[in-house]
Amino acid sequence: MTGLYVDDRYRGTHGIGRYAHEVLSRLRPEWQPLELDGNPHAPLDAFRPVGGLGREALVYSPGYGALVRAPRQVLTIHDLIHLRLPWPGRAKFLAYYGGPVRHAVRKSGLVLTVSETSARDIREWVRDDAVRIVNAGNGCSAAFHPDGTAESSVDPYVVFVGNMRHHKNLDVVLRALALTSGVRLVAVVPEGDVVAVATRATALALTDRITVLHGVDDERLAELYRGAAATVMPSTLEGFGLPALESIACGTPVIFWRGCEAVAEIVGDRGWALEASEDAEEWASALAMAAGSPRRVDPPAPGVFDWDRTGGIVSDVLEHALT
Repeated sequence: MTGLYVDDRYRGTHGIGRYAHEVLSRLRPEWQPLELDGNPHAPLDAFRPVGGLGREALVYSPGYGALVRAPRQVLTIHDLIHLRLPWPGRAKFLAYYGGPVRHAVRKSGLVLTVSETSARDIREWVRDDAVRIVNAGNGCSAAFHPDGTAESSVDPYVVFVGNMRHHKNLDVVLRALALTSGVRLVAVVPEGDVVAVATRATALALTDRITVLHGVDDERLAELYRGAAATVMPSTLEGFGLPALESIACGTPVIFWRGCEAVAEIVGDRGWALEASEDAEEWASALAMAAGSPRRVDPPAPGVFDWDRTGGIVSDVLEHALT
């Protein structure tokens, strides 16, 4: 059989799951789901059979899960954060990316990504000038805009949207919060991280200044952004930085570490770029400044971060690959 097949196992409300939902709903070429089970990122999943596909068939995955038995596969590699994890966690990813993922990319001669920062990193990693790297960008839900209801709060607050993984670096914000007063934190995290955030807040005597939420939909999240003095995105590594985009789309500035290039690429001068990723005192000063001098920022120009644009670029690339 020929044509386009999609590994549609990617689910979720943020990150790759959001990208998959938005892009697959906009693909122009007709496609069929591969109807695979299991986790597309499990190491052994890369070697599973994908029978019934003709030699000219093309498989598209909106994430980095490689299928080495596919005739051809185009991946969207959002970032290479896994290759910068501390040891020993990095070891398994070095083998996976250096084996199945690089094999799939070189075989198709094509890979999609979401930012110029990630495109540069992939170019250095793949070590093959014949591979075409396409930055299709990322989009922003229509729910995120400056107009609309905002969360009301007696005390100013900053919002964090992410998880407790090491590179998200939430701890520096918690330590900074302990050094300042007059500002609260609203942390939107996966349900599995709620206890970890609460435990750390208790250890720092911050229980009454932190609200931990999970399962928040776009409309509610937009209200939180609009009501915040700032969004904090202390990540040390990102392939894109969706919370930063959502925040400025709502008119709310972002506090971030200037060394995280993908976030800096999005935010520009719409916030505070801090010099150190781990300096709690510098972060405390930024929190106090944001709470004491609230300001609004201009959202990105229309069409710059647009799911229709991203879906169109992905469609163009796949249509060309099918010819």
